[in-house]
Amino acid sequence: MRKMKKREWSSILGWLIIFLQLFLLAESALTREKINKKNSQLDEQSFPPVQLLRLDDYVVVNNGIFNITFSIPGGMVTGIQYNGIENLLEDENEDDNRGYWDIVWNKPDKPGIFDKLHATDFNVIMADENQVELSFKRTWDSLNNSHLSMNIDKRFIIIRGSSGFYSYGILERLEGWPNIDVYQGRIVFKLKEELFQYMAISDERQRIMPTAQDREMGQKLDYPEAVLLTNPTNSFIKGEVDDKYQYSCENKDNRVHGWISPNPRTGFWMITPTDEFRTGGPLKQDLTSHTGPVNLNMFFSTHYAGESLGLKFRDGEPWKKVFGPVFTYLNSLSPDELDTLTLWTDAKEQMFIETENWPYNFPLSEDFVRSDQRGIVTGRLLVRDSYESDKLITANSAFIGLAAPGDVGSWQMENKGYQFWTQTDTEGYFLINNVITGNYSLYAWIPGFIGDYMHDAYINVNPGSRTRVETLVYDAPRNGPTLWEIGIPERTASEFFIPDAQPRLLNQLYVVNNAERFRQYGLWDRYTEIYPDDDLVFTVGLSNYQTDWFFAHVNRYIYNDDGNKTYVPTTWQVLFDLDDIDQSANYTLQLALASANDAELQVQFNDAEPDAPHYTTGLIGKDNAIARHGIHGLYRLYTINVPGSLLVFGTNVMYLKQTRSERPWRGIMYDYIRLEGPPESY
Repeated sequence: MRKMKKREWSSILGWLIIFLQLFLLAESALTREKINKKNSQLDEQSFPPVQLLRLDDYVVVNNGIFNITFSIPGGMVTGIQYNGIENLLEDENEDDNRGYWDIVWNKPDKPGIFDKLHATDFNVIMADENQVELSFKRTWDSLNNSHLSMNIDKRFIIIRGSSGFYSYGILERLEGWPNIDVYQGRIVFKLKEELFQYMAISDERQRIMPTAQDREMGQKLDYPEAVLLTNPTNSFIKGEVDDKYQYSCENKDNRVHGWISPNPRTGFWMITPTDEFRTGGPLKQDLTSHTGPVNLNMFFSTHYAGESLGLKFRDGEPWKKVFGPVFTYLNSLSPDELDTLTLWTDAKEQMFIETENWPYNFPLSEDFVRSDQRGIVTGRLLVRDSYESDKLITANSAFIGLAAPGDVGSWQMENKGYQFWTQTDTEGYFLINNVITGNYSLYAWIPGFIGDYMHDAYINVNPGSRTRVETLVYDAPRNGPTLWEIGIPERTASEFFIPDAQPRLLNQLYVVNNAERFRQYGLWDRYTEIYPDDDLVFTVGLSNYQTDWFFAHVNRYIYNDDGNKTYVPTTWQVLFDLDDIDQSANYTLQLALASANDAELQVQFNDAEPDAPHYTTGLIGKDNAIARHGIHGLYRLYTINVPGSLLVFGTNVMYLKQTRSERPWRGIMYDYIRLEGPPESY
């Protein structure tokens, strides 16, 4: 009998693990169904029935835990009564400025329009003692061409025994409708300011927040969103900066966030059980909660990406997509419970429950795809880099997912379909479940390796299907051995030197939470203060990228004759020694960027003032991550040929010049830089 090789045993073990995962997934689904049935029976016995009351201009739904009021037919949430509080929302605002959906859109080359999606038709989809589902629709009329050319169906679900409500929406365009650009879609809740003062985004990012009036009385900084709190109501936050972008979050981490009222102790939380309907993939960043108090669910936007992530509809393109359901969760504490932050802990626990219950079985729209209409994709991902190992390398903790067919890396700019992502285990195995029926490309990227992977065959998912792909191998970009490298290839600039903020521009949250100090305001000007006369010089072998490589390649500020601050380009230098050069061969510069905003990076070797740069990226980027404290925007990789004739024996200098100035936020963030020698023969 043939003795099986170690790799074969490893492969068999891997597939056994996947089959076990599939079995446990099926068992989990059965268990979940039993739990849902049990809870449903318990709800019927233990909680009051759901009641619906229709008035002239409003509809009220009460499930005995809370009641919620909607305007009709507009579909605005005008009131939420809970825990003895008459209205959790700011009832001094107009009816359409408390809880609402909105979309920012325009006709091509026309000004933008902020549309709160006032509905024109109201329908009760279901109303019994266990569940109410309401629909607020607006159908596009070709006779009114000034309106958003989409059919809108906003849905709300209130369930017996549930301390919160679900929201989802169906957006639709039919074939032949007019061209439009759509840049933002979200749900907004504006809470009662006198109650909700404490905001929580994560375990590390939570704090007492300023009021809207505090911001109005504060000092405006370099852009409207940033304000220095000069005389806030709470003296504890005096002298701090408030900026809503300091509380942004990546899609993959944006599961629960919200607000706490200290008296009565009440929580208002936005829970998102899945990323599948968000755009731009797991690394896309967006707003969460911020001063107002405002609680958001951002379904899509151009934040941290630019117009490339806007939805552009041309030539009568039809389209339909379901956003949500998402869960607005309400919780409270009794007077004898001491720790108010128990509300945050409870909200996280509820988030795990909602995530486990996805996809939900109670939405009634036929457009919402239930679990029995979805499929599963499994496989294994390995990496080949012969300059690192003569064996295939396990793709540990790789991000791997399904998105609309496109080009390598196109998932980060995909905006009209659904995306389904997971991470590989320590052996490179993956399982992507709950995939909606459709045709997809399989994408991946692996921490520690540059570039993007895309499977060369489409993945077709059918209802109930279980697709197992063969072992996938990513050939990491590589032309020769590493001569030197700067940074870690993981798509952010977080490993580089991030300075302390100016003492007068601090957000104390990121003094305590030092791991996210990049979220401090004004770090772009710290470059000039650290390098007042000469630009950054990095010497390979002597310098340390963690302390000597500024996290963003930004412009330098100077003062003109009028005493006004202006910005000029900067040129960084990388010094490196070469003892052996083949001037007839080609070397390779692998240049991975984590962010770019209205920037142009020029690369030159051993000549500071050439007639033309050896390489230029041209004008790139609109992600504005430098101003918005994002540490990364869209990822870009440039593989640049470097003729050996440009290099010299001994000390060489590579010049990196960001040529576009005028504003402080025109610049780039590097992810990783590597110089490779000529290819070696094996």
